[in-house]
Amino acid sequence: MSGQTKTYSLRQRLLVWLLLPLLIIGLISLIDAYNTARLTADEISDRVLAGSALAIAERIFVNDDGDLDVDIPYVALEMLTSAEDDRVFYKIEGENGDFITGYRNLNLPQSADRSENNLKFSDAEFRNFPIRIAVLEGAASSSQSSLGYRLAIAETTNARNKMAQDILIRSAIRQGLLILTAAIAVWFAVTRALRPLYTVRDAIGRRSSDDLRPILHAVPNEIKGLVTTTNDLLSRIGTSISAMRNFTSNASHQLRTPLAVMRTQAEIARRAKSDQDRDSALHQMDEAIQDSEKMISRLMVLARIDSGALENLPDLNCDIAETCRMVCADMISNQNLGKIDLGYEGSDHLLVKGDPVLYREMLRNLVENAVKYGGKDIHITVRCRDVVDGICHLDIEDNGVGMSAQQKVDLMERFSSGEYSKNGSGLGLPIARDIAHLFSGVLELKDREFGTGLNVSLKFPLLVDA
Repeated sequence: MSGQTKTYSLRQRLLVWLLLPLLIIGLISLIDAYNTARLTADEISDRVLAGSALAIAERIFVNDDGDLDVDIPYVALEMLTSAEDDRVFYKIEGENGDFITGYRNLNLPQSADRSENNLKFSDAEFRNFPIRIAVLEGAASSSQSSLGYRLAIAETTNARNKMAQDILIRSAIRQGLLILTAAIAVWFAVTRALRPLYTVRDAIGRRSSDDLRPILHAVPNEIKGLVTTTNDLLSRIGTSISAMRNFTSNASHQLRTPLAVMRTQAEIARRAKSDQDRDSALHQMDEAIQDSEKMISRLMVLARIDSGALENLPDLNCDIAETCRMVCADMISNQNLGKIDLGYEGSDHLLVKGDPVLYREMLRNLVENAVKYGGKDIHITVRCRDVVDGICHLDIEDNGVGMSAQQKVDLMERFSSGEYSKNGSGLGLPIARDIAHLFSGVLELKDREFGTGLNVSLKFPLLVDA
């Protein structure tokens, strides 16, 4: 299929990269074994060749006529015979190159590849046969004279080649068995080493949207990071699914009442017999729509916080003092506050870590709660200041009816408005608390220091304003 990702076998790659060096080393070892076998065969055969030459040299003498003569001992040639039908050649010549006996056409080499005492060994060719030849220079003496001679004895190389081949074959068999054993061991080792991958694969395959438990199998250090990353992914997916389910459940539960109100008021408006009744029903419907819009907005913020999507937000900074002034100005200009006095006091600029959009949502919720539930003719003050301990202190204070100790506990739970307000959604304070926690802040509900009323106190760590 076009665009499909190509796959490959990790086992095959491991086997190739593990066995290929072993095969190369085995080949180099065989070459070295062959060279060693040749040297060993030459050394053994050269010793026999040297022994034969020395045995013949002992039988060279000066005869009565003053000439060199030799009595070739049969044993000297017998020791060179082998099962490989090697042929033996020899030649003896005087100190002036005079031919004495042997094979006249056997040429004596002028150089040697190895020397031992008075013997010189070299490779040559005679009668189209490769030979190994040993040359011995000596002298035979009598009571009247001493005559020098050169003795050459050679044999074909069948036996030594066979010896080298036998050594090489035995070495090759040992190397082959070693490589085969190593290949089998590597195959089982790789298969066993890859077993944790199959275990992780099966564990992931068993996961579903209803089962996103982390993978807790013991794994090697090499794939521990992969398992950790997979567990983090499963956790994020589980958080997202849970947030989606919570949002669906919350939305269906919280929107049922305003939708019922809108349906009822629409029916009342349709059946109204006077313009006044129709306008009243439409007004009630409009308020229900506004409540629904606020509810949906808060549910969206809540879902965004629950989903964990904010974990991937970049490190944002927010001027919390400027945000407070903007929220207060916006609510004064866009909402009918009646006789409620809303104002801001405090610092001009305070920098904290966080998303300005979420901070605005948090402040709007808190101020709207004070406006809606504080009572009539109250004063609401948004106070933002810097204290020497490096903490931003943010207070939303009103002189309204306040809260009891039990209400302060109950209203921090989602969808719990209790007896405080029958028309509340129960989301304003929990959303503000969750946003504060998201940016390392703390939210507390306190009584006013003097008189009645409520003080919503928040604390955030300050950033150094660059």
